[in-house]
Amino acid sequence: MLVIRRKSAEVRAGIIGTGFIAQVHARAARQAGAQLMGVAGTSVERARQAGEAMGAERAFGSADELIESGLLDVLHICTPNHLHAPLTLKALAAGVAVICEKPLATDAQSAALMAGRAEEAGLVGTVPFVYRFHAMVREARARIAEIGRVSLVQGSYLQDWLLEPADDNWRVDPELGGPGRAIGDIGSHWCDLAEFVTGDRIVTVNAQTAVVIADRATNAPVLTEDVATIQFRTASGALGSVVVSQVAPGRKNRLFLEISGTSGSLAFDQENPEHLWLGGRSGSRALQRDPLTLSEAARPYSPLPAGHPQGFHDCFNAFVADSYAAIQGDHRDGLPTFEDGARAAVITDAVLESARTGGWVAC
Repeated sequence: MLVIRRKSAEVRAGIIGTGFIAQVHARAARQAGAQLMGVAGTSVERARQAGEAMGAERAFGSADELIESGLLDVLHICTPNHLHAPLTLKALAAGVAVICEKPLATDAQSAALMAGRAEEAGLVGTVPFVYRFHAMVREARARIAEIGRVSLVQGSYLQDWLLEPADDNWRVDPELGGPGRAIGDIGSHWCDLAEFVTGDRIVTVNAQTAVVIADRATNAPVLTEDVATIQFRTASGALGSVVVSQVAPGRKNRLFLEISGTSGSLAFDQENPEHLWLGGRSGSRALQRDPLTLSEAARPYSPLPAGHPQGFHDCFNAFVADSYAAIQGDHRDGLPTFEDGARAAVITDAVLESARTGGWVAC
């Protein structure tokens, strides 16, 4: 264990992981006023280097050492997916709240166990479905009743970061990332957002998946999907479809959701998050993010004046701040919990089963 530096705060946090997303968690923790007690990596040296950048007090050479330190109120788990369940269960057993990266687990059974253990322990467990924290997503949710009975939910989540054979990552390996890659990694975000905005659950799916790049730098043959198309039906009877791809040239992080009702439509584009499209038979308009005109539900997530764009970091900061508030006993509407993470795992398993069998699968 290596001492780095110290500062004071209310919530005592620790982070397992040293990569990009761990840095995002650390930034949000600092923004929320947390005391970052320590970071753990695959070695104490990697933890030290990352901890200095994160502003952590100590570096730990193992996750177990950090979990068992007695220093934490909350643990951020930012590791490859196969470690999410065992590390979460250890933290909960130690009486530590958990913020665990998505997918919550590599299968629905493990995710349900994690959610159950958190509930039994009376501890907060949250998952960063951070697109819920765009002000215009909250506005869409607040306005959903205005568009009448929902008849169609459709959209896509498209990226291109795995487009070429030289592009590789641990997520491609099913032993590390799980059996569903594009579905679990980004499709889970879309499905969560669709259910969050509509308040309506996806109940049955019919899916196709494909491997586009069959051989990658360190993974051959590739066994997890690059693309997926999913048809679904919701509990209320609405129809839906979504396309998910990590090999869509030119698309960097394009999450698009459109919902059609009997009297109107609305659409949100994550790459243009300052606006919510509102459609009607007699005309359409783009509603600008403006705290002076937003609904009460959206206003807390719009701290900047109109014309000052908000983005991914703002959403992540809001998610972590709401998680910490929950740990301190406050209620935060729309906070994505382990139950939501387990729900996403159920959908992922159903999609993979449908793609395997070619039929409709309940979820």
